[in-house]
Amino acid sequence: MNTPVDAAGHAPLEGVRVLDFGQYIAAPAATQTLVDLGADVVKVEPVRGEAARGIGLYGDAILRTYNRGKRAVALDLKDPRGREVARRLISGADIVVQNLRPGVMDGFGLGAAAMRAAHPHLVYATVTGFGPHGPSRGRAGLDIAAQAESGIMWVTGEADGAPQRVGFPVVDAAAGHVFAEAVLGAYIRRLRHGVGDEVEVSLLEVAIHLQGPNWGEYLITGKAPVRSGNGQPAVAPAADLVPTADGLLVLSAYAPPHFAKLCALLGRDDLPADDRFATNSARVAHRPALLAELRASFAHMTTDAAMDLLTSNGLVAGRISGYDDVIKSPDAVASGLFVEAEAADGTRATTLGSPWHLGSTGPGSLRAAPALGEHTAELLTELGYAQAEIDALAAASVIHVGV
Repeated sequence: MNTPVDAAGHAPLEGVRVLDFGQYIAAPAATQTLVDLGADVVKVEPVRGEAARGIGLYGDAILRTYNRGKRAVALDLKDPRGREVARRLISGADIVVQNLRPGVMDGFGLGAAAMRAAHPHLVYATVTGFGPHGPSRGRAGLDIAAQAESGIMWVTGEADGAPQRVGFPVVDAAAGHVFAEAVLGAYIRRLRHGVGDEVEVSLLEVAIHLQGPNWGEYLITGKAPVRSGNGQPAVAPAADLVPTADGLLVLSAYAPPHFAKLCALLGRDDLPADDRFATNSARVAHRPALLAELRASFAHMTTDAAMDLLTSNGLVAGRISGYDDVIKSPDAVASGLFVEAEAADGTRATTLGSPWHLGSTGPGSLRAAPALGEHTAELLTELGYAQAEIDALAAASVIHVGV
């Protein structure tokens, strides 16, 4: 993803300073969006590094994916000298983002109330697991807890199987997008009216909101959805798995004209005339029998042939693809989503860009995620600290100066 710029060569958030006290995914993912919009994002970590730095490959993947292009400073916020550095950084910031355990930033004197009282222009944004107002406000929040307590796991899995988590941290990732959206809204308010704002996002709320259609049906009928595997429970065929001669695809054709077209393409004009399949409600009631008929028709087709037949005629289908397939997909390649980022030592590695494009884009700078404290000396120098002061703070382990 190239850094977006307008015709005059200015990225949308050029000149905007963001302080990122985030760890793991939700907050860093939000500020990664701000990086790609041109903001100068400073990642603030403990002198021994954020939690993700200590959990092996998974943590390395998080750091690489959600911290590209940031500058990194490492501070001991338990030391008053470290807190002074943080306050000076915040005083020059437009936006502060954090997802530390509830109460931690307040305990350091760096919470929303104190910082916005000192700097009314500030947008101060916090993401938590369960929100700041309910009985679980003090709980640590992780993706899996939000999946479990929002209903996501309850509706995920086979009908006769146990609840399952989605196969990636979907709530954390979605919360990053929601968080960035809310932060940008607050910053636009600041631009228009001259005052900052306080932003609150919780993983639980994001997880519930992601299930909008399910909740819509529940709120209308009072009937809770249940696990139903791949198929969508209220329509058929919809998101149903269909084996081919050499793979798998998913198929949706539940609207009456689409079902009729599907049957015609397969040479099965008898199916819409069958009382079991004549209406959507009948197809839902007889889904196993319907799928048996459809799967028999696809069993001797290759996936490529089936996809060509369906998609060229306006029907919705998708091949089941592994990661090795996805990264070579012509559509994924054409999107530019996989990018090369360069580290300070000149090494380059593939990572993910942002999944959006603006109308005008420039080449930009794709810097890899920084090493722990990589820019500590640079940032303290910008704050007016003399080299002797920086050396003394490093010697006292108040800061970590990366190499």
